[in-house]
Amino acid sequence: MRIGLPLSAAFLVWPLLAPIASAKPQSSPIGYWQTKDDGGVVEVTSCGDGLCAYLVGIVLDHPDDKMPTDWRGVSQCGLALINDARQVDANLWRGTITDPRNGHVYGVELHVDSQGLLAVRGFLGLALLGRTDYWKRFPRVPPADCRMTPAQAAQGGETTGG
Repeated sequence: MRIGLPLSAAFLVWPLLAPIASAKPQSSPIGYWQTKDDGGVVEVTSCGDGLCAYLVGIVLDHPDDKMPTDWRGVSQCGLALINDARQVDANLWRGTITDPRNGHVYGVELHVDSQGLLAVRGFLGLALLGRTDYWKRFPRVPPADCRMTPAQAAQGGETTGG
């Protein structure tokens, strides 16, 4: 009889703990991420044995603003930022990242932190000599033409009106 009591108590407590377990942040970096300044959305995807990342949402002040271009004069919409990040640990990927403004290539380390943010550490040479930006998950699919208003960015891409 004593064995049944703790077991039944466990069944009573488990439903209370289940929401805590499901609230754990996702550790996969695959998905949409809003950059630290809310200026853009990057899609991290699986490619081969590693990860790739593309610029898929760009916040423009006005709907008729010209799409920003990269260092070659090509639209930044769909620009490959990362194309060779390899997993080096359970939650760490390492590769290179391209600065869309000037084409400079830097080392990059990616991992999802304990708060569910994507830590993107760009560096030159050694990872110790770099800077980490934290991107938050973007809950929606950005528009196909990459054009986003500040209001859409603030609402996770949700369109307002029309």
